Amino acid sequence: MNFFEFLVNRSDDMLELGLGHAAVVGVSVLLATVIGVSLGIATYRKPRPREAVLAVTGAFLTIPSFALFILLIGPLGLGTMPVVVALTMYGLLPIVRNTITGLREVDPAIVESASGMGMSRSQQLLRIELPLAWPVIITGVRVTSLVLLGIAAIGSIVLGPGYGEMIFTGLARVGTPVAVNLVLAGTLGIIILAILSDVLFYVIRRLTTSQGIR
Repeated sequence: MNFFEFLVNRSDDMLELGLGHAAVVGVSVLLATVIGVSLGIATYRKPRPREAVLAVTGAFLTIPSFALFILLIGPLGLGTMPVVVALTMYGLLPIVRNTITGLREVDPAIVESASGMGMSRSQQLLRIELPLAWPVIITGVRVTSLVLLGIAAIGSIVLGPGYGEMIFTGLARVGTPVAVNLVLAGTLGIIILAILSDVLFYVIRRLTTSQGIR
């Protein structure tokens, strides 16, 4: 059986696994965005807390993914939950770093002008700083989504959803005719999701960024 025939025969599996893969990554990206942007906002003006947050979120990325998934089995069990927690941890750094960078790059003169107009600190943040920093922040979210799409496949070792199931099944059958097709199909599914994710974030950035700062 050639690869094309394999994809046709397993199309239902590809769709089901793809939806599961996209869902677990989507939830993780959403959580990482909420936490990461909040941490960035809370620390971008404070050097020591800022360095500490960047150091901690950077340290998460140094933990081998296999090890982290296994360690999370104890407190969280098997299935989707350890995958979501691990992916959220891995997704924080690009979002925190870009939020801090974007906010710190806002021209201080603009902020001072807003203050002179009587805007409160929260109004300056919501109406001036965050909109100006948004293109940088959304780029961090986009990078996080692409990174997590790849890491999510490893979540199969704790019975997480997604294309990792197909890839690991293929690896377990190395030497059989179907092994390569399974691995290729799972990999192709992740690549397609990555392309769709990139297009989605491009559209979101265009729709949510004012023309003056695109």
